[in-house]
Parts: sequence; structure tokens; C-alpha cells
Amino acid sequence: MNAEILDYIPQRPPFIMIGDVVSADEKATLTTLTITGDNLFVADGFFTEPGLIENMAQTAGAGTGYRAKKEGKPQPKGYIAALKNVNILALPKVNETIKTETIFVQTLLNFHLVKGRVIVNDTEIANCEFKIFVYTDQPAQQ
Repeated sequence: MNAEILDYIPQRPPFIMIGDVVSADEKATLTTLTITGDNLFVADGFFTEPGLIENMAQTAGAGTGYRAKKEGKPQPKGYIAALKNVNILALPKVNETIKTETIFVQTLLNFHLVKGRVIVNDTEIANCEFKIFVYTDQPAQQ
């Protein structure tokens, strides 16, 4: 894990499911993660379905955190409010590196509609749509 990741997402070890932020802009984020045997979501040598979903959510969060840091704003927090059209086509094995891409489709107030997909060796192995509720711990201004 790249230590800089901690600047972009609120999760902390051992619950970090991204390794590096490859790119992030207003619309899309790309991350990588090499699956290790000690990962919380590894079972029988495979990174499981909950891990893939959390990986996509953390990729979206890392993009939001990356942009906030660039703008000098506090790190936002969020949670998955809804999942839709979840497709798990294959599970990556320990020692494989996954690439995860999230696209921000729409933002309404504090809700982000995001599409995510996970790729191993140029093959898409998972995708879904989700709504993420985002907030900061900043006190309300009076």
C-alpha cells in the first residue's frame, strides 16, 4: 500500500482495499491493488465478492479524497447507500493485481451515482453501480 492512500480515504489498516491511485480527475478514478494472502477478504486463495465491492467503493472514495486534498479541503467520508446491477464474473487470485475504475455519473447534493469495474489481465471481472453518501466532519458554520 502506498502511504499516500491514507490521505485520500478514511479507512485504516487492515481495511484498506486499494494499493495505489493511478489517476484521478473530476469524473474518473483508477486504482490498483495486488491481492495478498493476509487480506481480510481473501478466502481459499481468492479475493471474495465483498472485497471487490469494497475495492470499487474505496476507489471512488480515493478519487473524492484526492480532489479534496488538491483543493485544500478536508478529507470527506462516505458510505454505500445502495448497490445496483452487481456482476461478479470471476474472483482474482492471491498475488494477482487488479485495476479498478470508477466513473462519477451524477452528483445530487451529497449523493454520488458511481459506476465501477474491476479488471484483471485486461479482462473485466466485476462491475456495479452504487450510490455513495459523502460528508465531512466539519462543524456547521454559524
